[in-house]
Amino acid sequence: MNPFFLKIKNHKEQNLPFVLYSKPNTDNLIGVLQQNSTLHTVSDYSEKGFVFASFDEKQLILIPENESEVIISEKQPTLFESIEIDDLVFDPESKFQYEYLVAQGIQAIKNEEFKKVVLSRSEEVALAAFDFVETFQHLVQLYPATFCYCFFHPKIGLWMGATPEKLLKANGNVFETMALAGTQKDNLQSEIVWQQKEKDEQQFVTDFIVKRLREFTASVIVSEPYSLKAGSIWHIKTDISGVLKENSTLEEVIDTLHPTPAVCGLPKKKSKAFILENENYDRTFYTGFLGELNSTFGETETSSDLFVNLRCMQIQDEKAILYMGCGVTKESIPEKEWEESVNKSMTMKRVLKK
Repeated sequence: MNPFFLKIKNHKEQNLPFVLYSKPNTDNLIGVLQQNSTLHTVSDYSEKGFVFASFDEKQLILIPENESEVIISEKQPTLFESIEIDDLVFDPESKFQYEYLVAQGIQAIKNEEFKKVVLSRSEEVALAAFDFVETFQHLVQLYPATFCYCFFHPKIGLWMGATPEKLLKANGNVFETMALAGTQKDNLQSEIVWQQKEKDEQQFVTDFIVKRLREFTASVIVSEPYSLKAGSIWHIKTDISGVLKENSTLEEVIDTLHPTPAVCGLPKKKSKAFILENENYDRTFYTGFLGELNSTFGETETSSDLFVNLRCMQIQDEKAILYMGCGVTKESIPEKEWEESVNKSMTMKRVLKK
């Protein structure tokens, strides 16, 4: 094992907090190794380090830059064959429950309670043998265009993921974000064709983000929507960038964007209330956000680079808990949303040994 991963393994064996990550389409792996087991938190987003935030923002965990050793390594190719999974095997009770939840969401939209809601589920996968370093290397190899990470804190647990969605990049008063919605499986088709349902969903997300950002920005630039491939799934993506007003703070912008309509719904408050009342499980850090906060990890200048925690899993003892969700609009069909959630579960299942 190379010295970079050996150091992280030794750190984990001492039960000390760390994060190991790789940014989209880059050549480096970054490790941030906290030198004590204190549980640090973010209070106003002026802190420096790596943040790991829950969906409800009640847990804002920080690995502080000034109490950590930062190590960087170049990515090395690994020999790994993706596991092809039979996605026809599923728990009928889980399917029934999820389709019922989606049907409730559709009815609430028809009742004009909100326009869109993102409904999710979790799934447990038994692990015979689990090696977080090996699994992380597989994530990086399979999903180079995503933010791949492995986060550990003895008081929080071990989480891993490969997320395609940026929440916010801020460097001084210049910022970048994105609207991401719509999903279809990659069937090696020559042209990606989107249905009106997905186009509408994407436009909802874009309009919401731009409208909310106008309060804090001097200017906003919005790209045309385009198709983006993340692993074996296609999404519609719109790039949004601009300049913040001088008196705007990072905290204001994060609070405005999170949770995005891509993980919560529209309007935000009503859809979030529906999620908390009806999903019947605690998302914790799934659909929260994570990343560099006012830090210089692997960079020459200070910036914040935050991602939405999608396509992720929590590792507990001899099982992995996988999380996946789907955007529900009035055109949604419960069985199709179930199939989409199964497709999304494959992102993590492909890197887990049978």
